[in-house]
Amino acid sequence: MATRAASSMFDQQALVGVLAQASAKQSAHVRQAVFDATLRALQGREMTIQNIRSALKSVTNATNAGALQSALPKADVESMLQSAVAGMDDALLRAVDAHRLAVGKMVEQGVGAQDQVLQKAVETVEKMEDALFRAIGQAIHQGASGAGTSPLAKPWGAVLEKMQAGGTGTGAQATQMLEQFTTQAQATLKQSRAASVQAATLFAQSWGALVSGVLMGMSDAMKQQGGAAPKAKK
Repeated sequence: MATRAASSMFDQQALVGVLAQASAKQSAHVRQAVFDATLRALQGREMTIQNIRSALKSVTNATNAGALQSALPKADVESMLQSAVAGMDDALLRAVDAHRLAVGKMVEQGVGAQDQVLQKAVETVEKMEDALFRAIGQAIHQGASGAGTSPLAKPWGAVLEKMQAGGTGTGAQATQMLEQFTTQAQATLKQSRAASVQAATLFAQSWGALVSGVLMGMSDAMKQQGGAAPKAKK
């Protein structure tokens, strides 16, 4: 249900048209168009790595189709593809940030680092950059008919090589988020331990006061009964 709803928000043909008609000087326009399309493809979906891969594949397919219809020289087509991938990277940055906020809230509420939901969210962030590389790789090996090698395999390959060498904003942001998560989780764990120690100390103090009160009560009772300490038996 969520996947169909998300797909209806992403107009593949509109993106194909933007890229097919883009000029060499419209790299910022291409980047923005792909960013918007990727964000729409991600919206409304459960944020699993499978759905992220599916969204990126749909956007990459539309990008490939638009680039194939472009009349730009090969060098400019490569530049356009690079701008398109940058747009996808920008959208994934938003997804990473959304995970960062959600994970932060969970940790603040006391969810432990070993919680399955929290672990799944962290694993998804870890795999986002790889999902982008995978989508580009699929574009390289997808021909116009959906099989074989794309006529744009060479420019796609050049874009992939550059991104793998220099890294992506998504990868850098994910690394930063995971470092923050580790620090936050450790701090929360220390606070929990400190709270446990404090509770144990208070309990020990209360226990001591309770024992003292019982002894005082026993002493008062003995005085009221006029009793003395029992003598040792001979």
